[in-house]
Amino acid sequence: MSHYRRNFVPGGTYFFTLVTYGRRPILTTALGRRCLRESIAEQLHHAPFQLFAICLLPDHVHSVWIMPPEDADYPTRIQKIKRDFSCRWLEAGGTEATVTVAEKKEGRRGIWQPRYWEHTVVDETDLERCVDYLHWNPRKHNLVQRVRDWEFSSFHRFVDEKQYHIDWGGTAPKCVNNQKYNWGE
Repeated sequence: MSHYRRNFVPGGTYFFTLVTYGRRPILTTALGRRCLRESIAEQLHHAPFQLFAICLLPDHVHSVWIMPPEDADYPTRIQKIKRDFSCRWLEAGGTEATVTVAEKKEGRRGIWQPRYWEHTVVDETDLERCVDYLHWNPRKHNLVQRVRDWEFSSFHRFVDEKQYHIDWGGTAPKCVNNQKYNWGE
């Protein structure tokens, strides 16, 4: 059995990638968006953190979280978001993919991949790289021609806050071409 090492930094900043089971394109549907929004809101209410940036793609979601001081328990939050999303999704008539017999014995559902990718942000330059990658992602996947045309992202909030110009993303940021980063995709 594999052992996954997570880095726990109280008050830390993290980049996450969560992927749907079988890469099913359910997250940008009206139901998927609603279930994810409600699940994140529920978690923010019960175990607060700052959702610094987010980009929702059809089959995965990237986000950057800033944890509260003296708190590094992001695994529980992610687990609860995924579990709550799954319950809401199924209760509202969403479907799940067929899982293997072994996965079924482990209690897995055909909605999310069982794990997620995490990167601990080390400094401001790294944070900028993570946020750039997250906002560039719809272009990377050829979903839009311009970053500003993707509506399921915090990009427009960053434009309003003067962190980006509305035409940002005309060319790929360096982080996209840097093979050092896997980004969990």
